[in-house]
Amino acid sequence: MTDTLTVPTAAVRTRVVVPLEFPDGYATTAEVFTFDGLVDGKEHLALGLGDWRAAAVPLVRPHSECLTGDVFGSLRCDCGPQLREAAERIAGTGGILLYLRQEGRGIGLYAKLDAYALQDAGLDTYEANVALGHGEDERDYTAAAQMLAALDVTSIRLLSNNPDKAAQLAALGVAVDEQVPTGVHVSPSNVRYLTTKRDHTHHTLDLAG
Repeated sequence: MTDTLTVPTAAVRTRVVVPLEFPDGYATTAEVFTFDGLVDGKEHLALGLGDWRAAAVPLVRPHSECLTGDVFGSLRCDCGPQLREAAERIAGTGGILLYLRQEGRGIGLYAKLDAYALQDAGLDTYEANVALGHGEDERDYTAAAQMLAALDVTSIRLLSNNPDKAAQLAALGVAVDEQVPTGVHVSPSNVRYLTTKRDHTHHTLDLAG
């Protein structure tokens, strides 16, 4: 049995209501929270969507920032469609979107683009990170656990295909009652990327359809 890690306390810094509208016209409203005391010192956000306070076990997605996918609509990954999907699904049931400033699986924007160049030369997404001197995935979800604790959320339904997110959050004291897969957003530009995630890190991705 994995020991639960001690997570330092964080506190809500600011709460503000923000109306959201996505490029396809879907609109909702979020309670956006900032925090003091996050262990990595980064400006992560929590977005409370729908009637999240009334949800017995809220639906939660920890979404790692992807400037290229979230903002510019890059087709090399599935991050933008996952973010859009998560906003609607969470708003529908009540839950929290954690927007984590962990670009490129934690290696940063410039390094991620360097990794893209290596992928164009034949490496897969994990091999490229390692070739640059990084770990395959350097993301840490301690700040995510801190934010949930600051919002008095102790049990979640995790919206993610990534088993590592569930394992890390459980080790950090967050009870993951259920892991709910996202949709599969496959295109000719990202099919190799998604296949590698499925085969190498056991993401729950059904690419057969």
